[in-house]
Amino acid sequence: MNPEHGGPSQGIRNMVPALQEIGVYNEVVCFDDPDSSYLSSSAFTIHALGNGKGPYSYNGKLSSWLKNNFHRFDVVVIHGLWQYNSYGTYKAWKKYKKTNSSYPKLYVMPHGMLDPYFQKAPERRIKALRNTIFYALFEGKVVNGCNGVLFTCQQELELAREPFSPYKPQSELNIGYGIQPPPAYNSQVMDEAFYKTCPDLKQGAPYMVFLSRIHQKKGVDLLIKAYLELEDKNNIPDLVIAGPGLDTEYGKQLQDLAFRSKKIHFPGMLKNEAKWGAFYNSEAFVLPSHQENFGIAIVEAMACSKAVLITDKVNIWQEIKNGDGGIVVNDDFDGVKSALVKWLSLTNEEKHQKGEKAYEVYTSFFSVKNAALRFKTIFENNING
Repeated sequence: MNPEHGGPSQGIRNMVPALQEIGVYNEVVCFDDPDSSYLSSSAFTIHALGNGKGPYSYNGKLSSWLKNNFHRFDVVVIHGLWQYNSYGTYKAWKKYKKTNSSYPKLYVMPHGMLDPYFQKAPERRIKALRNTIFYALFEGKVVNGCNGVLFTCQQELELAREPFSPYKPQSELNIGYGIQPPPAYNSQVMDEAFYKTCPDLKQGAPYMVFLSRIHQKKGVDLLIKAYLELEDKNNIPDLVIAGPGLDTEYGKQLQDLAFRSKKIHFPGMLKNEAKWGAFYNSEAFVLPSHQENFGIAIVEAMACSKAVLITDKVNIWQEIKNGDGGIVVNDDFDGVKSALVKWLSLTNEEKHQKGEKAYEVYTSFFSVKNAALRFKTIFENNING
């Protein structure tokens, strides 16, 4: 549940309160240190079993916890694949069913982890081979043996059919996804929090913001290269690249690449008021990702009425393009550069209109209230069916 680990943990934090508002009670069991500070602020029950061991994150406490608690739940959802939480839960569930006539339904939500990108990316050859082996030994049993696989959007559902065999889930359910409405804009608090993180960014000056993990998958190097090529030729807004990972080798390479520019800023990971200040004060949100299952930060930006510049490797790109909530391009240098050029060609009024359209896309497809209602309806139909 560490927020620095990206989308799944934030997605759970978004969905659980919304589900509880419509009468669906949730608890979370996870492999976190019980003393982690980020657990104390949660408004729902979290059972932290301690950190898993090794790269597979094995945790011997999981089986006994599930055995003692399966009877309290109608549905159990496994979030994520490729570590012990998935197969460990499936194995405990299979064992529990042998000695208990009443047991919960079990679903797995891969959060994009069945996307073919992870098997094709050149830098992931070793991990791709590991995943092929793990699917044959463990994850294939989870995917094909539980009651169904849950997806955040239709494109994720369709892409999941490609990389592994046998792939024969008992059901494929597009349950959708959503985020909580952002807090109302508080200029005094949010502006102060954000601009403290970017002391070289003049308050009120236009900027675009990237807010995500600093990772090769996110295409940040393409963004910086395209930006640098345009910086001297256009009155381009500043660029804020925010997120954890600046201390990684890739993060250091990005900072070296942007060294000569005074308009690119690296504030690190932004939280709470600083994060919302970054969204609300920006011209647009940019995420040139090579693979993005849902993109919570994208939807957060749209919920703040900001247009988004993304690639067609973001699985919700069709909804955004159809709703005219941003600019969608290929995930290569020419594509990313063209997105910046197109944005610069718009008038202020046209940029504002795209932001309004982005908000409409959010309310129509990605509000957490609507997602929670779909989630509840789908589960009720499958439990009773």
